[in-house]
Amino acid sequence: MTAQPSSLSLDLLRKALQGQGAAFRFRTRLQPAGGPGDKVFPPTYSEGQDGKKHDTRYATEVRVVDGERKQSVLLDSVASQANRMELALLKAWRRGDIPLPVIAVDFGEEFPELGTLSTLETPHRVYDAILRDATHNGVAFRASTIGRRLTDASPSDARAMLEFCPTALIFGAWDSTGPRGGAGHKFQRALVSEVIGIGFEAGTKVGSRIDPLQISAGVRLKIPKHDSDNWSVDESGKAKGRPSEVNHSNIAPTRDEESGGVTFEYALHTAVLSLPALRRLSFGAWETAKSDAGRLVLAALGLLSTALQRHAGYDFRSRCTLVPEAAASIELVGSDGSVQAFSLSVADAVALFKEAVKDARKAGIVLQDEELRLAPMPKLLQLIRASQEELRTRGAED
Repeated sequence: MTAQPSSLSLDLLRKALQGQGAAFRFRTRLQPAGGPGDKVFPPTYSEGQDGKKHDTRYATEVRVVDGERKQSVLLDSVASQANRMELALLKAWRRGDIPLPVIAVDFGEEFPELGTLSTLETPHRVYDAILRDATHNGVAFRASTIGRRLTDASPSDARAMLEFCPTALIFGAWDSTGPRGGAGHKFQRALVSEVIGIGFEAGTKVGSRIDPLQISAGVRLKIPKHDSDNWSVDESGKAKGRPSEVNHSNIAPTRDEESGGVTFEYALHTAVLSLPALRRLSFGAWETAKSDAGRLVLAALGLLSTALQRHAGYDFRSRCTLVPEAAASIELVGSDGSVQAFSLSVADAVALFKEAVKDARKAGIVLQDEELRLAPMPKLLQLIRASQEELRTRGAED
């Protein structure tokens, strides 16, 4: 009988961080929700960096898996996985399940559809232009006390980042648009996650549309440039407008062999939390015990992110829903190469993170309790209004 994985404790996590561990990793095989052999659709990309046309619009490469060279296709990238984990954390935080420092810009008064955008949603996290072009208590955020502390934060003194945006220390951040430009401080990713299809074959996608009205493509229409809804039939047949331009008539069947989906032997989800990356983070003048408590919060946050993302499921896009072949566990890879498996449910991961936060606060670490709410600058609101108007105008022209 196979022994069941033991539960991961805070004490074991602490020992792993202090040097006994190299990484926590999660690996699981997946199959399409429709079953093995069902077609799924990877993300599509434009032409390659070489500017040439390729056989497929997917990101493909050969990988060595179990000693064999296998054609592989990207199903969900490292950046996309990080975004999914951040959104899972955001939902857990909004439900009140976890304490988490969050900074958000409130657009609700003028743009209710935008609501608030947090550092768990902005592309460059705490260093995003959306936060740069916002104010805190009437002061430009970058010029505020908190903003200056975050600008000055670095891998050698990450105290401000831990206090206000610890997720940037997990998923990485680069202050490329700050006062230092490209020389701005960088925080490497400590948590990397990716999903790929192993042993894939490209397929073909077909498309067509049958018009129930059977509108002939030979009819000509007068279509006003800025008001296509007011089209009219040109009895003379001399106008250039066609019914298809106002979404009438049939569309002939087409084949797409560049982005026609794939089948594969199996998909592989791999997530790795690097413990050396966390150990390299320093917190200024903090003593060892306090620094260790800060890293413990980050490690628990990384494990929680992975657990939440797995619980949310593998529904990446239309016709790309995957399910695990079997239950999986988190593995601790020791500094000596040994491997030990642990179970980690969402409830366990939440409890572990809360315990780490409690431990950190006992050590004197301040973690922002309430959401730090920023206001968009008038010029940012003006930019949004102008952009929306331009899109409306372009849509009318198209």
